[in-house]
Amino acid sequence: MKRRSQMIRTLNRSLTLPVLLLISAQLIAAQDAPLQSLDDYIAKARADWGVPGLAIAIVKDDKIVFAKGYGVRKLGDSAPVNERTIFAIGSETKAFTAAALALLVDAGKLKWDDPVIKHLKDFQLYDPYVTREITIRDLLCHRSGLDRADWLDDGTPFDRDEILRRLRYQKPAWSFRSRFGYNNQMFIAAGQIIPAVTGKSWDDFVKERFFAPLGMTSSSTSITALKNLDNVAMPHAKSEGEVRPIAWALIDNSGPCGSINSSVVDMAQWLRLQLGQGSYGDQKLLSLGAIEEMRTPQMTVPLEAGMPDANFLSYGLGWFLHDYHGRKAITHGGNVSGMVASLGMIPEEKLGVAILSNLSTGNILPEALLYRVFDAYLGLPAQDWSARKLALLRILQARQKTAAAQAEAARVKNTKTSLPLTAYAGTYRSDLYGTVKVTEEQGLLRLSYSTPISGTLEHWHYDTFHIKWAASGTGDAFVTFTLNAQGKVDEMKVQNFDDFKRVPERAPAVK
Repeated sequence: MKRRSQMIRTLNRSLTLPVLLLISAQLIAAQDAPLQSLDDYIAKARADWGVPGLAIAIVKDDKIVFAKGYGVRKLGDSAPVNERTIFAIGSETKAFTAAALALLVDAGKLKWDDPVIKHLKDFQLYDPYVTREITIRDLLCHRSGLDRADWLDDGTPFDRDEILRRLRYQKPAWSFRSRFGYNNQMFIAAGQIIPAVTGKSWDDFVKERFFAPLGMTSSSTSITALKNLDNVAMPHAKSEGEVRPIAWALIDNSGPCGSINSSVVDMAQWLRLQLGQGSYGDQKLLSLGAIEEMRTPQMTVPLEAGMPDANFLSYGLGWFLHDYHGRKAITHGGNVSGMVASLGMIPEEKLGVAILSNLSTGNILPEALLYRVFDAYLGLPAQDWSARKLALLRILQARQKTAAAQAEAARVKNTKTSLPLTAYAGTYRSDLYGTVKVTEEQGLLRLSYSTPISGTLEHWHYDTFHIKWAASGTGDAFVTFTLNAQGKVDEMKVQNFDDFKRVPERAPAVK
């Protein structure tokens, strides 16, 4: 009898072990199901897009469930990208600036609806009414009425205070608070409120209040911090159909709107804070009220072409907000010279994704991967977001070709300039942007403003030139010179930027 009982127990154990293993395997498979085939998908998509390198991290239920790098840090080198490789995050920085101000709101040192001039006494815009009425909230949700003025901080010697001083010369593009208008300079203004209130720079405040407590040890607010580091991705851009490495851009003067550098492991900690409703581990860094305010729609945004399955799009404070299959999605992209990033969360699912890549020109792969991960965790039918976004890119490129063909058709052939090229050379000035130099070199005119904002002027027709920018991906523009009543060049109009008055040459000193 005893032997029979032992046999039964042995049989039960022999049956139980496979059953337990089967159940365990099923649980693991269920847990990892959203990640199945993701690795191969990312690798193939990176190759399809020709992106040299990228990294991705996924946070679910306050844990990093996936973190990996793909490709290389620099074309021509074999050093691989991994989950700790540092990239620029670009405009994902804006959420840090909004959160930094939220800390001051929590501390009672300011209010979202404080007029900007309450804290920045010298802040002045073109319209006195807007100067008086614009609030911190307005700065953070892109409704200032100003178009982008990125020449101000793109490689210029202007510091943050000088950039803000020059904004008084920028004419409004539309009425204050009437429509969404993405503007980086308003976030520079928002960031400058921090030293005005605390006495600490935006950079130090972000490091002390976010990087340090979140353990974001590889994150910085300036490329100067990358000098002696090894695991750093190189930026790349596509020029004449070929992807090439380019230099990192020094954009310290635009810090609060886009200068943070980080890795996906570090950004996963930022996601954990956001998904934890302001808590990280046993630390409470932001109040629930601050988190909710930043995620409350402040300004309606027109739905963009290819916006994934959304019925509405809006901007909160440092975040884009939209619906996605019945959930609220919170996202932001980043794009600086040679780098593209995408960050997104679905708080209801405690899900967050960070993707960083080192190619800027024609690269919307990070956004495609973001929604591929969203779909997987929401249990939605698999969509090939990479192919879908590639198709969208082809449409956009076709439109650009059509626009270029239309411009070429409107071009008046066989014309020449009113004056010899040397007559157009000189110094031109705008109150907003400062001075631009035009030189004549070997039969061509060259425009120089800052390192990225320079290029060769190729004659188009009459006194209009097409500028071929030195930095790829800057966009086409035409430059038109106008003559005064004496037949001399007195003004230069740069499409999409500003009008520059000719600076009179000084007469030689009389001996």
